Amino acid sequence: MSASLRDQTLALAGIFQAASLVHQTATKGQCLQDPLETTIRSLFETDPGNTLDVYGDLYGLREGLKTLSRAMGQQPASQDAQILRYSLSLVQLEARLHKQPDMMDTIGERIEQARRTVEHFGPTHPNVQRNLASIYQDTLSTFRIKINVNGHRQYLEIEENAARIRACLLAGIRSAVLWRQLGGRRWQLLFRRKRHVAIADGILHDLD
Repeated sequence: MSASLRDQTLALAGIFQAASLVHQTATKGQCLQDPLETTIRSLFETDPGNTLDVYGDLYGLREGLKTLSRAMGQQPASQDAQILRYSLSLVQLEARLHKQPDMMDTIGERIEQARRTVEHFGPTHPNVQRNLASIYQDTLSTFRIKINVNGHRQYLEIEENAARIRACLLAGIRSAVLWRQLGGRRWQLLFRRKRHVAIADGILHDLD
């Protein structure tokens, strides 16, 4: 798999898209369905021919590209700053997971087991999200590093919303794994920030 800066930007957009869906669910009790489908499906693309195969097409990453551009821009809004924090936490959590190959194997095996549920119900079905949420709870949530999701209690206390948030966090980790595989490192989020934003803006311009 070739690792260009564009490929890294696509994987980074996958992280930001997952984080955006988490924020939407926590603050509004719902989220955009097309990006959600792309994000959940990315978990089951385990043998992609190239980076874009993980997400299907560029349109499926549009929400992530827009969010990346805003959050990593010069003056992000408060909601985008929150999404940036989630994204950075996902990268940090994946770095811990990278040192736990047994846990990575466990996550991979359980995602394969969940594949049948996706094929039967579709990626956005509550049963699928509950299944993926249980994977996150049993593995990544056991780390000392926690991703604290901020939102409105009336939304966070709804079981379906909590499951969707955890499923999206798991998908965000999948994109963070991809980003690492493509050579992405945390320092790039600071020192190559403008380049990633420029690439994201260029892709969005071509999509319009």
